[in-house]
Amino acid sequence: MSLAAREAPGSWEDTIVVTKERFAQGMTAQHYIDQMAMNKERFLAALGSITIVPEDVRLFERLVATRKILVLTEDWCGAALASLPFVVKLVEEVPGIELRIFLRDENPDLMDQFLKNGLYRSIPVFVFFDEQMNELARFIERRPA
Repeated sequence: MSLAAREAPGSWEDTIVVTKERFAQGMTAQHYIDQMAMNKERFLAALGSITIVPEDVRLFERLVATRKILVLTEDWCGAALASLPFVVKLVEEVPGIELRIFLRDENPDLMDQFLKNGLYRSIPVFVFFDEQMNELARFIERRPA
């Protein structure tokens, strides 16, 4: 995941408001998997095939203050299927980081804070926060190559 993929650096920093309470309303990875209606088998297969290596964990050396990761997605999204299992597995390996997943279509208030190019409800969206819910970085959908 490239941190350079965040959209319009500097333009979003004062507009995003995600509280600890709102973050806590998101699904855990297991709850997300349990509610999946599409691609569940593919998601689980991808999750089972991932091995986290030390180089993967080094992502958090660049974002050392990361304590929370918010994800906006839908289970039908191919780009999410290509990236979310890795993030789920990575968070399992790094102590002290909490992951919460929100469905885009059920959370338009959140989705509208993380529009791609300020216009599009593209998913998946990964947003990295510190303990006080200050946004550190974001990654918005990039189709698999």
